Order: sequence, then C-alpha cells, then structure tokens
Amino acid sequence: MYFHGLGVALVTPFTENGAVDFAAVAKIVDNLVEGGVDYILVLGTTGETPTLTTDERKALIRFVRERVAGRVQLMVGVGGNCTRDVVATLRTWNLSGYDAVLSVNPYYNKPNQEGLYQHFKAIADASPLPIMLYNIPGRTGVNMAPETIARLAKDCPNILGVKEASGNLEQMERIKALTPSDFLLISGDDGLTVEVIKRGGVGVISVLANAYPAETKEVVDLALLGNIEEAEHQLKALDGIISALFEEGNPVGIKTALHLKGVCSNTMRLPLVSGSEALQAKMKNLIAEYEK
Repeated sequence: MYFHGLGVALVTPFTENGAVDFAAVAKIVDNLVEGGVDYILVLGTTGETPTLTTDERKALIRFVRERVAGRVQLMVGVGGNCTRDVVATLRTWNLSGYDAVLSVNPYYNKPNQEGLYQHFKAIADASPLPIMLYNIPGRTGVNMAPETIARLAKDCPNILGVKEASGNLEQMERIKALTPSDFLLISGDDGLTVEVIKRGGVGVISVLANAYPAETKEVVDLALLGNIEEAEHQLKALDGIISALFEEGNPVGIKTALHLKGVCSNTMRLPLVSGSEALQAKMKNLIAEYEK
C-alpha cells in the first residue's frame, strides 16, 4: 500500500575527504531493497541535507532514482524556512521517479499555526507530487498542532499524511481523531514504532533500518498484522542500539553503526562531528551483543 510499512531515512555517506560517497550510497540502497523496506526517503534529516550543496542534492536525487530503478517507492525531502524557496524548488527541480515529497516544519522562524498552515498550503499548491508533512518540534522549534494538520488534510487533497516526531502519543491520537480515515500517520521515532501503530499509524520512517532493514521490517510487519506482543519483543531487543543511535545526535549514531558494520565511513560534515570513542565502543558492544 502507498507508504504503509517501513520507510528509511537514507544517510548520506561521505568519503574521508568529505565528498559524497556514491559507491557507499549504492551499497546501502541495495541492502535496503534486499532487506525488504517499503520505501526510501532521500534528503531527510538523517541525510545531513542542510550541509549538502544544491548540486549534491540534485545528484543524490538522480543517483538514488537510477539505483532503485522502481524496486521500491521513493520519497524526497523538500523543505525549509523560506516558503518561496521551497515552492521554487518544487516547480523547477526534476523529481520524476519519486512518489511523494516530505516537507519539514519551517525552522528558526517559529511561525504560529496560521503561518504553518499558509506555508504548507503554498507547498501543496505548487508541488507536482503528493506531500507528507513532517512535524519534528525538537529540531524546528515549533509544533504543528493536530488542528492545523487536520485543516491541511481537509483543504489540500494532495497532503497524504504526517511523519510525526513530536514523541507525543496523545497528540498522535488527536491527529487520528481529527483527520480522515485515509490520512497517514507515520512514526518518526524508531522507539515508538509499535506504540504509533497501536494508535492507528501505518508504519515508521526509520533511522535504525539503515543498518538493520530486515529486522526493522519484521517489527513493523508484526505490528501491522496485530501481533503486538511479538513486535514489542523484537523491538525491545534493539532498544540499546536505538538509544545509542541518538546519544550524540542523528545521524552521528547511525553512521557510527554503519562504520562498525563496514558499510561506510563515519565521516560527518560540520557542524556535526564523528561519534566519540566512547560511543564507538558502546555501539560496538551493543552490535556484538545483538548479533551474537
């Protein structure tokens, strides 16, 4: 089904000299597809998108589209705190081969709810693709209220749903109560995947799945099938790794894990820096314990 199940917020691996490592991108994408993920998000938070140049963003859009070659659905992050810039990007960039746009709350400006509504209304009007809202107040400084989300769902037929990363389960319940039955609620937190599905969510856009796609897919599928106890058991086994992923911020943790698994370097772009020696040692032990 359309954006049901496991989505993955793709990391952007870099070479040790800081260039985008397209060979590693290919390796990760193939591993995700083989691991059974339902869709891949390019240019999300986990992709260190604010540090990428315009040319690099376009190159990643093109490269992932060609590498996936229709094997799974694709979502692309197009958001920002200047509405006109986001609208211009949506109107001028080649997004062919992608199935939807994920657009994050405007950050830094801290608009009120009417400002959020007008921002996303303008994006919906301009977009050639369906829109998935992305509410992540911990990063953007502003929370999109359930009433605003419901208003957008009513007024903009091409807004499919919301990736909810507020961590507020009561808010998610209210979103489900206020929006049409086909409006998609997607977890933005790996650790809350099962809890969100229990409240009517249709899956997760995962960080963890960059390293453990098949295992994360099993958790999501079990929960969607109603096997909640088994899903919770499988997720609990990953609790330590999930916690460590965010100990020094995302995507520092997931790149540390991928580096330890031999997938890509742990090179970051400033202002982010590679995981500390303490995090690397902790993650190494957690991976060994989980995989034994």
